[in-house]
Amino acid sequence: MARLFLYESSIVTGKDSIYAAEQEVKDFTFDANVVEVFPDMIQRSVPGYATMVSTMGKLAGQFAQSNSNLYDLGCALGAVTLSMRRNIDKENCQIIAVDNSAPMVERCKLHLKGFKSEVPVDVLLGDINDIEIQNASVVAMNFTLQFIPQEQRQAVLEKIYAGLKPGGVLLLSEKIKGENDVKDNLLIDLHHDFKRQNGYSELEISQKRTAIENIMRTDALSTHLDRLNTVGFGNTQVWYQCFNFCSMVAIK
Repeated sequence: MARLFLYESSIVTGKDSIYAAEQEVKDFTFDANVVEVFPDMIQRSVPGYATMVSTMGKLAGQFAQSNSNLYDLGCALGAVTLSMRRNIDKENCQIIAVDNSAPMVERCKLHLKGFKSEVPVDVLLGDINDIEIQNASVVAMNFTLQFIPQEQRQAVLEKIYAGLKPGGVLLLSEKIKGENDVKDNLLIDLHHDFKRQNGYSELEISQKRTAIENIMRTDALSTHLDRLNTVGFGNTQVWYQCFNFCSMVAIK
C-alpha cells in the first residue's frame, strides 16, 4: 500500500488549487487542469483512498482467473489498474482500462510505462456504455458509477454481470448519501471537516460542491445493494466505509 501511495504522490505536478480563487463555477470536468493535480485532489478529498486502491488490487489478485480479462472502468490515471496488475499471478490475464477523458487516458498510458509487468494492459478512450464486457473475472469501478446518469446505472451493471465469468467479481467504490437527511448531513459535515483538515478553504469546498453537484448523483448504500441484488449479485459485501465513501465487492 505504501508503494502505491508514494507512487501516486510522486506523479503530482501541482497542488490542487482549482477552486482557490472566487470564480464563475462551471460543471466539473476531468480536463487537463484536473489531470495535473488529480493525485493531490484525491489524496486530500477521499478518506482512505490508498487503502481502497490497495485492497482492490488484492481482491483482484484473489478473484482473477486464468485466461480471462480484468476491467478498470473509469481508470483515471491508472491507480487501480496498477494495483490489480501488481497482484495478478494467474496465467494469460489482461487488463482493459477505460476512461472517457482523453487527458486522463494519455497520462495513464505514460504512468503505466513506468512500471514493468508481464500482464498486458490496454488503455482505451471510450464511454463505458459502449464498452463490451467479455470473459471477465474482475471488473473494477472506482468512483465511476456515480458519474453515470442514474437511469442508466442498472443497465451498466447488467452488462457487467452478463460479461463476468461464474465466480467473477465487481469491485465497486462509490460516494454515497445517507439514508435520510439527518444521516446525509452528518456524513457531509464529517467529509467537509476532513477536507478542511487537509488544507481546503471554505471557498474551495463550496465551489467544488457547486461544480460537481450537477454531474455526480449519489445513491444511498441501500439503493446500491438492492440494485446489485436485482442484477443478480447474490453475495455483496461492504468491506470499507469512511464517512460517505464506501467500497464493496459483489460476487457472481
